Amino acid sequence: MRSRVVHAATSGNALIRALPQCIKSFRHRSIQFLSDAELFAALTMASGVKVTDEVIAVFNDMKVRKAQANEDEKRKRKKAILFCLSKDLKNIVLDEGKEILLGDIGNTVMDPYQDFVKMLPPDDCRYALYDATYETKETKKEDLVFIFWAPDSAPLKSKMIYASSKDAIKRKFEGIKHEWQVNGLEDLKERRTLAEKLGGSSVVTLEGSPI
Repeated sequence: MRSRVVHAATSGNALIRALPQCIKSFRHRSIQFLSDAELFAALTMASGVKVTDEVIAVFNDMKVRKAQANEDEKRKRKKAILFCLSKDLKNIVLDEGKEILLGDIGNTVMDPYQDFVKMLPPDDCRYALYDATYETKETKKEDLVFIFWAPDSAPLKSKMIYASSKDAIKRKFEGIKHEWQVNGLEDLKERRTLAEKLGGSSVVTLEGSPI
């Protein structure tokens, strides 16, 4: 009996953390409702979500910038990548094929930021890392940005599970300075919005394009 009570309390805490993020998604659409059973099932799934070693390895590779990296290593370095929940909703995994490499830029990718925006699914949630290159009035910088993509059109159950599982992946991404929750394309289609997250009015270019 005690274990059930503790588990219910854990799920309740996850619900409390997730609600503010999900409420934001109600701005432009009618509210969806889940039954008590569906809601409890969603939160139970989220409470035990694990982050795979592959996801952690990608973060560590993106976080560390090798000063002496050769050209092949530079080409294989990830500029942006998406993460999703596995089909059984038990793990946070790499979203297969959803990445931009530095070697792609100038070849298959002309504007990494716009290509990143196009990678995001219109009707489901994702987590993402984006390695932003920008200039302020003083200097040139590179910073990792953790993005929680929760579009208004995503199912409510998906938004609840992703919102309540976000802490699991954030705990693994130590040292991230910038976090951004996005609820629709209108929130990120203009690079100015990301620039404001990175440094406000001091940012003058992002990915080589003026703000």
